[in-house]
This record gives sequence, C-alpha cells and structure tokens, in this order.
Amino acid sequence: MKQGLELGVSQHLALTPQLQQAIRLLQLSTLDLQLEIREALDANPLLEAEDEVAESLVEEPSLPTIPEQPERALDFDGNHEITQELSVDCSWEDTFMDLAAGSGAGSRDEDDGNDFTSVSSKPETLHDHLLWQLDLTPFSPDDRVLADLIIDAIRPDGYLGQPIEELCATASEGRNEPVDATEMLAVLRRVQHFDPAGVGARDLAECLRLQVEQFEGLDGELRAAALSVLEYIELLAEHDYRALQRATGLPAGTIDQAVHLIQALNPRPGNSVNADEPEYIVPDVLVRKISGVWQVELNPAIAPRLRVNQTYASMIRRRDTGADNEYLKNRLQEARWFINSLKSRNDTLLRVARAIVQRQIGFFEQGPHAMVPLVLQDIADELDLHQSTISRATNRKYMHTPRAIYELKFFFSSHVSTSDGGSASATAIRARIRDLIAAETPGSPLSDNDLAEQLQRAGINVARRTVAKYREGMGIASTTERRKAARRKT
Repeated sequence: MKQGLELGVSQHLALTPQLQQAIRLLQLSTLDLQLEIREALDANPLLEAEDEVAESLVEEPSLPTIPEQPERALDFDGNHEITQELSVDCSWEDTFMDLAAGSGAGSRDEDDGNDFTSVSSKPETLHDHLLWQLDLTPFSPDDRVLADLIIDAIRPDGYLGQPIEELCATASEGRNEPVDATEMLAVLRRVQHFDPAGVGARDLAECLRLQVEQFEGLDGELRAAALSVLEYIELLAEHDYRALQRATGLPAGTIDQAVHLIQALNPRPGNSVNADEPEYIVPDVLVRKISGVWQVELNPAIAPRLRVNQTYASMIRRRDTGADNEYLKNRLQEARWFINSLKSRNDTLLRVARAIVQRQIGFFEQGPHAMVPLVLQDIADELDLHQSTISRATNRKYMHTPRAIYELKFFFSSHVSTSDGGSASATAIRARIRDLIAAETPGSPLSDNDLAEQLQRAGINVARRTVAKYREGMGIASTTERRKAARRKT
C-alpha cells in the first residue's frame, strides 16, 4: 500500500467556547443568571456593571463640620460634678464627650442603622425541631441517649427509618448490658408525642393512629371509630366500605365520618416542618396592554447592564508580551464574550416571548378558554431557530401578565381534534371541564362519561379516559367523592 498526501476541503460543526457560553446562559433561570453575573464581575476586573459605576460617580454629600469641644470637656476625669441642667443649644454628649464614648454611644448609633429583619436565619429542619423538644423534655441520662438515636433515625418525612432491633444493637455498643426492645419502645412512645403529630411512626397505619390519638377536641365516639377503621387500613385503601362495615360493625354514616377524618390527616408529618428556603419567582419578561396593543419587554431588574472597564482596557499594549499584559488581554476577550452572550440571551428570550404573545392573543384577551394549541416547533419555525433553543429559552423563564405570572412553558399545550376539522388546546379543555364541574348539581355530579359527552356536543372530540386524566391533573375529586362531599355538607 503506497502512502501519500492529499488536500481536501470539508465542513463540520464545532461548538466554540463563545457558543457554549451563550447556550449555557440561555438555559439559566433568572436567579441562576444573577449569580453567574455576580461571579463574572468578581472574577474579571475588566467587566463592570453600569449601575455600580453610576452609583460611584454620585457625589457624596459633605458631612457637617463638628466644632471643636472646649478643653474642659476633653479633660473630664470623672471627679467634677455633672451639671443637672444644660443649655438649650447643646446636648449631653457635646458636654461630656469622653463619658459618652465610654458608654458606647457611638456603637449604639451604628446599630440603629441595621435592620434586624434583613438578617436571615438558617431554616429549621425536622431534626432540629425534634432536638429542641428533646431539650425541653425531662429524660434520664440513659433514655436521653436512646432518644437521640431515635431522632437521628427519623427520616425527613417523619417516619422511623430503622427497625427497633437495629436501634437496640446500636445502643448496646459499648455497654455492659444490652438495651432491651421494651426499653427502646418506651422511649419511642415518648418521642412520638413530639410535634408534629405522627412523627416517629414505623408505618402509615401507626402514623395516622398517632394523629387521631393526639387530635384535640375530637369526639370520643368518632375517635374510636377512626381507630377501628385504621385497624383495617388495607380495606380502607381499596375503598371497600362494605367490608369495613362488616369488619368493624359500625354503621355506614359513622364509617363515612371516620374516613373523612382520616383523609384530613397528614401521611407525611415531617413535611409540615419546612426546611427549604422560600424561592421567589422573578419574571423575565413583562407583558402589558398599552393603547390597545400588547407590548412585551424584558424585566430591567433581572440583570445589570455590563460594559468593559475602560481604565484597565487602556492599559493593554498590543506588542507587549508580558504576563500582566497577556492577563489583561485574556480578561478583555472574556468580558466581550460574556457581554455578547448575555445580549444574545436577552434577544432570543424577547423574540420567543413576543412570538408566544402573538400566538396566544386570545388567552390574554379572554382567558384560558381561548388558549390555542401550540408546540415548540411552531415557534422554532416562525423564528428560524432550533427546537432545542426554544426549549432552553422557555425552561424556568417566567412572564408577568395582567392575569398572573406564568412560566413560558404554560403557553405550550397539546391539541385535540374538533368536529369541524380544527383543534382545541388541552388548556382550554381543562378550563371547560372545570366550568362544567363548577356548574353541576351538588347532589348529582357529572361523571367522566357525562363530561366527555358534553364536550362532544361542543364540538370537542375527547375520550372519557382523557377527561379523567385532565380532571385528576387539576386535583378534582371523582364523581363518588364529590357526591359524598355534598352529602356531608347537607
């Protein structure tokens, strides 16, 4: 085989660092973008925010000149008598400066400017909440050790994550006598009386039973009925109320009341102790109607306007190959790339938002009933962009409208065919289902089949299974549950 050299021309797609940065910025949420900008400003001296520059150029107001105090005030040694009355044109601190400084008056003035509400505390976890209650409960030293083990074994949802035998084996390590399961269970019973009710349970039945036992102001007969029903939780899970009547010997009305009480309990009591910091939604785009026309603009508060620091840029020399000059050159290129990538992100986001508003004018004018079917490919074809770009531009991006704040993905929904050959949005169908259920007779609720028939009369071809899926997705109870709720109200 003879070897040789050959020249050829080819094309291939390459993701440059600048393109990779633009794609990464596009898929960031508003809060993540603000963090990314702050990190870039801290890491690159040639990148600066115009807002910060404008604030630094504002001339600070000149402070009033403090008049010199007389020597007798500066020479105060504590032996002189303090006058009881001062002249009206001076204060106590003006006369006795040293004594005022010694008493911490200056530090008090500084503290007055601090807002205690701006100091955020660490969110409390379920473990912290239980340990706080443990410190307020009298335990013997040995029981305190067992209670610590039990609390450490409780999962974030409130359930005990280890069997009693494993806890006993762990507690017995390093002891002369092993810990008995009876002793561990006795300490567990005391921990199960901590807040929230149901914490430390080993299964769902025990969790619900603890909550019923600790329910304050509950009628004794209803409490006993609920505890009896929980003994047959398998039948309750299958909604076999006739079998529950036979097993418990309770009448149907009492069973309904007990089931209603159990359904109001919390199956995951640990979730009631919220350990997550609140997340605030900052809209990326603002939509409002001005002079009869819907206008879309970027939220100016989501990101500061960036620019290159001209002071450092002027220090760069073209022919200088020193380390400092090369460092400034690289940072200058990074700053320009970041500014261009940020501008590209904002332009893409604004174009996508305007295209969505233009397609969903009916929603902004009339509400969810006028929502039209829309998929990512529709916007991609209109803007001559790739579908993945539209997906990144709409993920975790929010739009502030006169109705509410919506995620951009809210405006995309599948379509269902209609009798006239057109299509209806899934969001509009959900709104129709919600209206039909709200207008139904309380004692005779509409079934999923009835809802499907009424939608078909309106020209929307939708199956009963689809109606059931939409109803469950909106959190609306079934026909049976709605009928029982109506009976309880009457």
